[in-house]
Amino acid sequence: METELTPSQSLQLIQDMVQQAKQSFQKSNFYFLLWGVLFALAGVVDHLLQRAGVQMHWVIWPAMGVIGGLVSGIHGAREGKRQGVMTWMDRVQMWLWGSYTITLVLLIVAAVSWGRDPNPFVLLLTGLPTFVTGALIRFRPLMFGGVLFWMIGLLSLFVLREYSSLVFAFALVAGYLIPGILLKQHEDGLRPA
Repeated sequence: METELTPSQSLQLIQDMVQQAKQSFQKSNFYFLLWGVLFALAGVVDHLLQRAGVQMHWVIWPAMGVIGGLVSGIHGAREGKRQGVMTWMDRVQMWLWGSYTITLVLLIVAAVSWGRDPNPFVLLLTGLPTFVTGALIRFRPLMFGGVLFWMIGLLSLFVLREYSSLVFAFALVAGYLIPGILLKQHEDGLRPA
C-alpha cells in the first residue's frame, strides 16, 4: 500500500535528496588533494633519488600507495558513518575508482615485468576515472584534469625515462591538485553556514 505524499511532503523529499547529494559531493576534494600531494611528492623524490644514484629509488611509489590507501580507507569509513547513507553517486564512484585501482596495480605489474616505465600508462589510465568523475559531478576543471592526464601520458611516452618521474609529478599537480583545490573552494561554497 503506497502512501500519497502531500505537495509539501514531496517538496521536502526533493530537498532532502538534493541535500544528500550535496553532502556526498562535498567529500570528493579530499581524495584528489591527498593523492595529488602524495604522488606529486613521490615523483619528485623518485627523481632526486635516481639522480643521487640510489638503487631502490622506486620504493617511494608503493610506500606512498600504501599511505594513501590507508588514509583514504580511514577517511572513507569515517565519512560513510557520518553520512549514514550511500547514494547512487557514491556507489558509482566507489566502483569506478575501485576498478581503476585494480587495473592500475595490474598495469604496473605488467609494465615493470616487461621492463617498461609504467608512468605513461598510469597517466593514460588515470585520465579515465578523473574525467568520468568530473562529468558525474558536473565539475569541468576535473574533466579538464582527465584530459590533461591523457595528453601528458601520451607525451610522456616520448620523454627520456630519467625525467619520467618529474613529468608524472607535473601531471599530478595539473590533473589532481589544481582541480582538487578548485573543487574544495566550490564545495566550501555549498556547505551550510
